[in-house]
Amino acid sequence: MNYPHPFLAREGWPFIAGSLALALLVSAAGFWSLPFWLIFIFCLQFFRDPARVVAGGPKSVVAPADGRIVVVEETNDPYLNRRALKVSVFMNVFNVHSNRSPIECSVQQKWYNPGSFLNASLDKASVENERCALHLKTRDGQDITCVQIAGLVARRILNYVEASATLAAGQRYGFIRFGSRVDLYLPLDAQVKVVIGERVFASSSVLAELA
Repeated sequence: MNYPHPFLAREGWPFIAGSLALALLVSAAGFWSLPFWLIFIFCLQFFRDPARVVAGGPKSVVAPADGRIVVVEETNDPYLNRRALKVSVFMNVFNVHSNRSPIECSVQQKWYNPGSFLNASLDKASVENERCALHLKTRDGQDITCVQIAGLVARRILNYVEASATLAAGQRYGFIRFGSRVDLYLPLDAQVKVVIGERVFASSSVLAELA
């Protein structure tokens, strides 16, 4: 179990407090307050960050985010300039948006790219949207690229690690606010365990097994 953080993510505390204060203010003033209470409830559900059991073993690549699988394909990894297996998880606004390490690893490099805010379920979002990528290396020397991608509504990628950091499998390392996507680029000999359309949960769903 990896849970070094509150059930309601710290990233959401200003939004939760602000929406609650606004709802109370409108209610006290006697105005129609239902829309403001709905906004408060939305913030509560969006910023929830429940504890998760980390699935699999030392070779397992677990989901870095909650959501739905939208890509499983062989393609070019634009960060490490190699052929790789790409697995993408799309998060809608009702998913948990905390991001977690897909495997025990060390961070080799970090790249941030400003960009557009297209619908994150589109293929071109991987190369056109705002994104933050990490080059991860496993204990046995295998390379994984993990990319946080902003979406149509997401306007803030939060990433708390830098090069030389070490991460346990399932360890929380970032958050994306309001709809987004995470791409994984895996070695070609990895065995993918998910299919397009499948729903996955951060840390608790195994996406692939490394050779």
